[in-house]
Amino acid sequence: MTQDFIRIKSITKRFGEVTAVDDADFAIARGEFFSLLGPSGCGKTTLLRMIAGFEYPDDGAILVDGADITDLPPHRRPSNMVFQSYAIFPHLNVFDNIAYGLRKARLPRAALAQRVDEALSMIKLEGFGRRRADQLSGGQRQRVALARALILRPKVLLLDEPLGALDKRLRESMQIELRQLQKSVGITFVFVTHDQEEALSMSDRIAVMSAGKVLQIADPRTLYEAPNCREVADFIGTMNFFDAKVVSRAGEIAVMDAGPLGTMRARAAHAAHAAVLVALRPEKIVLGDEGVPGTIAASAYLGERNHVQVAVQGLAAPVAVAEQNHDRQGPPRRIGDTVHLSWPQDAVVVLPRDDG
Repeated sequence: MTQDFIRIKSITKRFGEVTAVDDADFAIARGEFFSLLGPSGCGKTTLLRMIAGFEYPDDGAILVDGADITDLPPHRRPSNMVFQSYAIFPHLNVFDNIAYGLRKARLPRAALAQRVDEALSMIKLEGFGRRRADQLSGGQRQRVALARALILRPKVLLLDEPLGALDKRLRESMQIELRQLQKSVGITFVFVTHDQEEALSMSDRIAVMSAGKVLQIADPRTLYEAPNCREVADFIGTMNFFDAKVVSRAGEIAVMDAGPLGTMRARAAHAAHAAVLVALRPEKIVLGDEGVPGTIAASAYLGERNHVQVAVQGLAAPVAVAEQNHDRQGPPRRIGDTVHLSWPQDAVVVLPRDDG
């Protein structure tokens, strides 16, 4: 894939004294499902709107397929946008909603009808053409909005939290459908969301943003397993953090003193005597008969797993552990029970410490 299909070149956007997007610089591949992920106010929607042409950058440039589109108005860009609010026309039926853009392009009637029928089949709404907008469910309306955007065959589809208004079960179903749709049409999708699970389940790559800056861009597994800073690690899933100090090195392995957790080893580039942050995912920690002793402070049964909080002497906060129930034997965990924490060496993530 061409890595420069969409090129974001040192883009900055300010609103008064607030820098909404701060020197964003990266590329998106042709045919990629690329997500902008971050909390509210991080700049992800502003960046998407600049790609669409609804906002103009103060600095930098935007290129699509080698062409500089920075100064083009939205209607002249090779992109289309789908919003969270669906924005389908309530006075038009499904067929006319989908056909709206083609009619403006003065496509012949027979060709228009064929394209709309193909779009209805693509979104699995065959036979819904004459259905009124108010007769559709939320998921169906969102599919119509997608079809209306895709029928114009843009090079890029921009999606601003398009599943945010759906309930959990429908949202999860639409995530699968949207990913399958993207693969079938082969169009580059740029998707904005604040939902980490949504981004992880759908994306080829994800850009994690905070306070206008792009913190890390990687595939979902890399973001989850190897975040590059505490902010990314904390935003993607649940993570335990512990202060530590590198005491020595053995080749590529850093040997660290993690205080109450004892000696920890992990692959890391930090030099001896460096203050670091070590991080462990709850599901990587094993409760057993050997390791660091602790006491069950809280436990929640969640069906296929238990979420357990383990108090360890010398730590200010309990350690979060996610224990799979299909691997669990013996009596249930009870508050006050003594347990021991252990973890494989490759589960340890070493991060820079803000005060280190």
